Amino acid sequence: MADEALSAGAVARRLGVAVTTLRTWHQRYGLGPSEHVPGHHRRYTPADLARLEIMRRLTVEGVAPAEAARWARQAPTVLPPERVGLKAGVTTARDGGGNTIPVGRAGPVARGLARAAIRLDSVAIGRTIADSLAADGVVATWEGLLRPVLAGIGERHVATAGLIEVEHLMSRCVSEAFASVARAHPAVGTPRILLSCADEEQHSLPLEALAAALAEIGVSYRMLGARVPVAALVEAVNRTGPAAVVLWSHTRATADPHQLTALLAAPRRPLLVLAAGPGWRADSLPAGVVRPVDLAEALSLAVAVRDSLDQSTPG
Repeated sequence: MADEALSAGAVARRLGVAVTTLRTWHQRYGLGPSEHVPGHHRRYTPADLARLEIMRRLTVEGVAPAEAARWARQAPTVLPPERVGLKAGVTTARDGGGNTIPVGRAGPVARGLARAAIRLDSVAIGRTIADSLAADGVVATWEGLLRPVLAGIGERHVATAGLIEVEHLMSRCVSEAFASVARAHPAVGTPRILLSCADEEQHSLPLEALAAALAEIGVSYRMLGARVPVAALVEAVNRTGPAAVVLWSHTRATADPHQLTALLAAPRRPLLVLAAGPGWRADSLPAGVVRPVDLAEALSLAVAVRDSLDQSTPG
């Protein structure tokens, strides 16, 4: 067992999280290393790593850290997938042994997309998303189709620890669909809006949705993507002088308000800083930072500030 035990640094690299995140999970939720060799730091066993993987997966899906930790601590005695689903009040199986993804009150198109996702049918997934984008646009597609299906996949994963392959395929298809929107609507002019994930934040699909929504209406932007260190973000702001910066955080673990404070203190401070995503707590935001409630509000705020700056600039 000692040969299989891992240091905090090795575990952090495997999970794709910061060592400080591991310390937080240890101190707050008891998900720490259990292997102890006299005279050495405690090390993580394979069982510890399995619990931390569950913790990471659930928090990425938006589950509150305390709840995710509760599931992770139960990992050694977790029920079989079908019983877990019943216990959680989630329908996980149907006749014939297949699986279902709950989509709440979303309509038949969302249910069809969920079935295609379960089948790992990337062609059907891509076609369904493309048709919705063409008919309804980015914001409606995100809110009425993609969010319910992605949330349903996350709910099933919480209940069963499965569907990782479904999530990966679905995420890739969604990213490709949003990228196609940007290619179909090339924007002109200087980008006034900067989009970035918070430091260590890997969940970038909602930010990609905002980028596609901007492209759809002809607004240029710069996208930095996932896991942007605060120093790099501030450097990008100082080099490009955006009117608005959108900083996305999906989980509390990545929502450090100091990142927002650094933006506000930048020499070329943007007119608007948006703290987007469920990771941010409204009561922890620095003065002057706005927290949009959804994609549509983030889009309208960013565009309004861009337009205000353009109108105030001499022609």
